[in-house]
Amino acid sequence: MFNRRRNHTFRSESGQAAVEFALVVPVLLLLLLGIIQGGIVFHNYLTVTDAARAAARQAIEARVSGITKDDVQQAAWDAAPDLNHANLGVVTNDPDSPDFSQGGTQVVVTVTYPYSINLLGMVVASGNLTSQMTGRLE
Repeated sequence: MFNRRRNHTFRSESGQAAVEFALVVPVLLLLLLGIIQGGIVFHNYLTVTDAARAAARQAIEARVSGITKDDVQQAAWDAAPDLNHANLGVVTNDPDSPDFSQGGTQVVVTVTYPYSINLLGMVVASGNLTSQMTGRLE
């Protein structure tokens, strides 16, 4: 009778759920952190695209209203208020050049912003988000 009781206690499953939960939680947390950081990177990409669009719109007006490169950069910064402006790169062809005196000239604005997906101190992905907009002077 003593053996019977002892076998019964070894077959008890009263902690199995806690052990399984402890094994699965780290994986689920990593997945959740990855989804959150991926969402942040996607939001930043949409913001960079909007900044490039706003800067190109501003650069197109250069021929008519005397806009400078600094004005184009400021337009990109204004369209991306939640990004770090020190890291936001704005490159455009020079509105002060003689090419801007003619209609039909192509205006190209490129906006870049760095990103990094970091999970528990390990960088999974990093690089630059880039958006380029082209407009035509009328």
